[in-house]
Amino acid sequence: MDRREFLVKSSSFLFGTLFAFSGYSRAFASSLSKTFIHSQPRIALIIDDIGRTSYQARQFLELGVPITYAILPRLRKTHTLAEEIHDQGHEIMLHQPMEPYESTIDPGPGALYVGDAMTRIDRIMMENISDVPFAQGVNNHMGSRFTSCEKEMNEVLQVIKSKGFFFVDSLTTNHSAAYSTAKKLEVSAARRHIFLDNCLEESAILSQLAILKNIALKNGYAVGIGHPFPETAKAVERFLDTLNDSPFSLVYISQVLS
Repeated sequence: MDRREFLVKSSSFLFGTLFAFSGYSRAFASSLSKTFIHSQPRIALIIDDIGRTSYQARQFLELGVPITYAILPRLRKTHTLAEEIHDQGHEIMLHQPMEPYESTIDPGPGALYVGDAMTRIDRIMMENISDVPFAQGVNNHMGSRFTSCEKEMNEVLQVIKSKGFFFVDSLTTNHSAAYSTAKKLEVSAARRHIFLDNCLEESAILSQLAILKNIALKNGYAVGIGHPFPETAKAVERFLDTLNDSPFSLVYISQVLS
């Protein structure tokens, strides 16, 4: 082998080695980056009961952060708010009314009740889904009694599965069979960890959000559900300041499904 041939072959070998190493490094870096991203604690906030007034939704939209909006069907602002929220790039769910234990409480129009025939459940679900454009998932509004009944929840979740939607169990009762039934049916699902505003004081809501951070730190993610109150919006706005320069990220609920 003459000197010229030796130099050409040596250069080719060196270039190939460096290229392969560079490719390996990029792949490793990419893998490391993905691992790091998914290891960061994620917080998913859902605001329920959207659909009554524009202001209720807009006080959260003005925050300009990822929030999932659960919209009640068959209300005066249901359709227009769904369009407005979608136009701003946010995630939407149907907030499906379901029967509570307290028989004196009306869950609202388009509600489902224990004992409903399968045909009625299918019809009501499809009508409500059609009433909330751009919805990608469903969570229950009230429903402490309904979600405790596996038979009825199975029918609801069959409709959700047929639409390719996800489901979030608002967990309005410890007896809920909703999440476990969703997992049996292989429906992408999540469940609520914390209600933010059972006590409607800004300081109390901030305390709940702090608990949510601790849950996210422990589990990798946490799901908090709030309602469209001014106190909740102000508390969330203050909470956002605590996320600056922190490992926590605010995400849509679809990013924490299992």
